[in-house]
Amino acid sequence: MRTLNVQAETWPLAQVFRISRGAKTEAHVLVAEIREGGARGWAEAVPYARYNQTIESSLADIEGVRARIEAGAGRDELQEILPEGAARNALDCALWDLEAKRTGTPVWRLAGLGEPGDLVTAYTLSIDTPEAMGASAAQNAHRPLLKVKLDGDAVLERLKAVRRGAPDSRLVVDANEAWTVALLK
Repeated sequence: MRTLNVQAETWPLAQVFRISRGAKTEAHVLVAEIREGGARGWAEAVPYARYNQTIESSLADIEGVRARIEAGAGRDELQEILPEGAARNALDCALWDLEAKRTGTPVWRLAGLGEPGDLVTAYTLSIDTPEAMGASAAQNAHRPLLKVKLDGDAVLERLKAVRRGAPDSRLVVDANEAWTVALLK
């Protein structure tokens, strides 16, 4: 018998996370758990208002397909019964995790992929004063890739401070749609 448990959790962030569209101090997370045959698959996803998603709407979406998931619907059927979004993502990832645990097979093999190698991930520096961003960059200078969040203010000052703090890291700028053509001129 398969059971589905889903709940909303609030995870506090270690520090304020600022991007050009706003700031947050916590993440509102959808956590899904599917149990079957002694195995437990779980996953989490974050709904975003920018995509017309909320925790409440995502929970409702999952409740709308609960019976089918508990009756054994798999990943392929899930793609047809739920639109893309946090609800489907949480269930899809939980189903991958469940199958991997039930079969003892890594997800990459279940997906027909080659064994993954090491990946370099970007560490994100939140928007702050140039001094604070430079200090954050210095604390993370050991990381090979830093993603620098920016808005339209003090762009060069912030970038110079980050570069001074992490002279050897590769930088990726993410302005989250805050820049205009006029700003770039």
